[in-house]
Amino acid sequence: MNKYQRHQKIIDWVNQRGTVRISEIAEAFNVSDMTVRRDLEELEEDGLLKKIHGGARSNTAFQYHELAHEDKYDENYDQKSTIAQKAARLIENGDVVFIGPGTTTELLSRAIDHHSLSIVTTCLPIFELLLPKQSSTFKVYLLGGEMRQVTKSFVGEITNLALENMRFGKMFFSGNGVKEGAVMTSSVEEAYTQKIALLNSVEQYLLLDSSKMGKEDFAKICQLEDLTAVVTDATDEEKIQTIELYTEVIN
Repeated sequence: MNKYQRHQKIIDWVNQRGTVRISEIAEAFNVSDMTVRRDLEELEEDGLLKKIHGGARSNTAFQYHELAHEDKYDENYDQKSTIAQKAARLIENGDVVFIGPGTTTELLSRAIDHHSLSIVTTCLPIFELLLPKQSSTFKVYLLGGEMRQVTKSFVGEITNLALENMRFGKMFFSGNGVKEGAVMTSSVEEAYTQKIALLNSVEQYLLLDSSKMGKEDFAKICQLEDLTAVVTDATDEEKIQTIELYTEVIN
């Protein structure tokens, strides 16, 4: 294995685990600690990881600064569009559906082509997108409350009280990361609101593009084992198997 192959393996390992120690890397690749330190210095200079005392940390770990809804929209657009199309096929006419905030769920809303649905959301952009489709058989409901400007979604006591009195056949939502079986997001308030919808849904589907696998964030929404399935674009067998330890994967 040459240096560049080793670098790629180190990047993959750090991104999967969040942090890795120098001694672990040295043992895994049968090289000296000094060689690993030089590797990490080069990778840090290239912006691919962060050196810490005794090891390295992924640049994707602990992303407490959440991008705005508009800024997220174009990230991994093709992958998210693929996921949205797959998720839309899980919806049937007559369903009562909850759609959580997010750009992947917004793309799901664009892909919905049903004539008889009841859709509830806490996300203003999703409501505005679906509202023109409203008819005597296609109903769209926006739950109000306190708006989180970064995601254009409503949270708080007013939102949660309304959700507690509702029941859904299917829920579709996304998160900012999944690690060690936990689905995570940046806001405790938003995580709590999503938990209520999860508990009140018969089927729960997480829309997850592969770039979020192995990432952490501030607040846990749920465990993967709580879900009906994860809808993803992932093709890497190792990533898929990591999810399949907990729940079904639709890819």
